[in-house]
Amino acid sequence: MSDELAPRLPAHAENTIRRFLRAEAGGTGVVLGLSGGIDSALGARLARDALGADRVLAVALPDGGPSERAVAPAEAYARSLGIEFAVLPLAPIVAALRAAMPTLSDPVDVGNMTARIRMTVLYALARPRGRRVLGTSNKSELLLGYFTKFGDGAADLLPLGDLYKGEVVELAERLGLPRAIIDQPPTAGFWEGQTDEGELGRPYRTIDRVLHGFEELLTEAEIAERTGLDLATVVEIARRVRAHRHKRRLPPIPKLADRTVGLDWRD
Repeated sequence: MSDELAPRLPAHAENTIRRFLRAEAGGTGVVLGLSGGIDSALGARLARDALGADRVLAVALPDGGPSERAVAPAEAYARSLGIEFAVLPLAPIVAALRAAMPTLSDPVDVGNMTARIRMTVLYALARPRGRRVLGTSNKSELLLGYFTKFGDGAADLLPLGDLYKGEVVELAERLGLPRAIIDQPPTAGFWEGQTDEGELGRPYRTIDRVLHGFEELLTEAEIAERTGLDLATVVEIARRVRAHRHKRRLPPIPKLADRTVGLDWRD
């Protein structure tokens, strides 16, 4: 596969994200979920550098599954940054909801429910502190719809939202994040053996090149030719981007007045 369409991390990425966080985080700081993965680890590091350690609260939210094993590494990483760290077990909440909904058995549905519980907890911690909730979704996830609507996608700030997954890795390497974090397979940690690339059916290296081709306004055929990928792969990724467009938009509202939220009302 050709690297011709591989995204290139902008030289100004780190400084731009820091300025963004200082402008958008508010006066008292941010709260974020710290999973032990590269996205949340990079988000925590950038927030610490931009806002100061005393204005960042990182929270581990184990749910009784594989995420339990990530608590100790997440705590060690938070301590290395000097930021505040808390653990809030979600297993009792998830168990109670599953008991109330005995037909809920599909792992994806359970995972989506868990992601929404996580975000509910983060907002409950953020509001009394006057803080914003910092999400850690990246551009690849946002374009693919690989996030839970009103779950990990429901944040106040998305500082990594204009970085493809490969660029997230590159910035993490530039900042010297631990190799153990950078090298581990990306996973939401919802069930044993779950990985991002396993669910998506393609490695991020492939996905990022196709998505970057769309950003450059290339046709599917042009992307296939310039990357060396088969056209069916490119078409499948394009279909997924279109199918999950609703996740990137406010809920549709019928046009009745002169200016309508989500259409032509500009804040």
